[in-house]
Amino acid sequence: MIERYTLPEMGELWTDNAKLKTWLQVEIAVCEAQAELGYIPAEAVAEIKAKANFDRERVLEIEAEVRHDMIAFLTNVNEYVGDVGRYIHLGLTSSDVLDTALALQMVASLDVLLSCVEELGQAIRYQAQQHRETFMVGRSHGIHAEPITFGFKLAGWLAEVCRHRQRLVQLRQNIAVGKISGAVGTYANIDPRVEAIACQKLELKPDTASTQVISRDRHAEYVQTLALLTASIERFAVEIRNLQRTDVLEVEEYFSQGQKGSSAMPHKRNPIRSERLTGMARIVRGHAVAALENVALWHERDISHSSVERVILPDACILTHFMLKETTELIKKLLVYPENMKRNMNVYGGVIFSQRVLLALVEKGMIREDAYKIVQSCAHKAWNQPNGNFQDLISQDEQIKSQLSEAEIAACFDPKHHLKHLDDVYQRLGI
Repeated sequence: MIERYTLPEMGELWTDNAKLKTWLQVEIAVCEAQAELGYIPAEAVAEIKAKANFDRERVLEIEAEVRHDMIAFLTNVNEYVGDVGRYIHLGLTSSDVLDTALALQMVASLDVLLSCVEELGQAIRYQAQQHRETFMVGRSHGIHAEPITFGFKLAGWLAEVCRHRQRLVQLRQNIAVGKISGAVGTYANIDPRVEAIACQKLELKPDTASTQVISRDRHAEYVQTLALLTASIERFAVEIRNLQRTDVLEVEEYFSQGQKGSSAMPHKRNPIRSERLTGMARIVRGHAVAALENVALWHERDISHSSVERVILPDACILTHFMLKETTELIKKLLVYPENMKRNMNVYGGVIFSQRVLLALVEKGMIREDAYKIVQSCAHKAWNQPNGNFQDLISQDEQIKSQLSEAEIAACFDPKHHLKHLDDVYQRLGI
């Protein structure tokens, strides 16, 4: 991922040094397991642990000659440890180390993402609490529907984030899997107990049945889960973008002192963060497709997945991390305009209260279809008219006046009616 979108906490987990460090961690864990079972001398393991090291530049230099990254790494490690290096990688194939080490990187990344998801949930929860009763118009098809509150809208976002947290927790279990089973996965040259002990040391579970690689359905699930999380972030971002439109202007991204929105138009205050998040979500979704393509490898393994994963796994994790941090900051500093929400809710004399009038007439005994026609006629006369006023038209309609008193009509236009069951939702989420 380009530096512009790479934050240190996640970026450092996917550097070449971090990768080689996990390779060495796996090799040492296997050596320790071999020693516990009596396959190699304990003093050899102690010497390996004391001397083992690597130099990234030297590994790359060797790889340029041998054209094999694992062999280059092992050659470099042996330059540090000397004769006892013969006990390193005994009975293993490259994928034993590569896939097990990759699991460590993916788990570490998930731990960072889980922390960020918690922060995002807290930011949304706080704003939802602040705006539990901040009325705004609800929209369907992009058209004014009925009153909601901004807190209720945010409650839906919070519920979505909570589901993503559950998915990430489950994903962490599914991806925390190692494989120390040798070429084609048959344990022909490695005791299965070595795998069990090494994985325990690494806080992983042995794969149930590997080939020469860990099956890539796990990795596809990983990227798909991140794609789903970032799709939700995109949903939030698109909503903010829509609500920030000049003709709506119910919320707005924080605009800092000295910030500029346009090189040509000094008045512009653009939703650049939300737009950036929308674009990033597209990248992660694209990576999910690539991860699915990686599932179908030839026979017990090929390496067509390798070149793909070198790109998509770091990028998906780094982008998701950036998006979570960006979204949290965006929501924390979000500018909310209740007066604009109130203005938009009452446009054309409160046409969004049409259902309340309809139901009041039906409750008085009017046939629903007849009531619908009367209310719709008043609403359409008010709709998109400079002085259109639905409430006035309702109050002046003789058929409606014969059924409803002035107080009953006024009650139809009280937005507090729409609050009466929202506490049920808030309680479910602890808002």
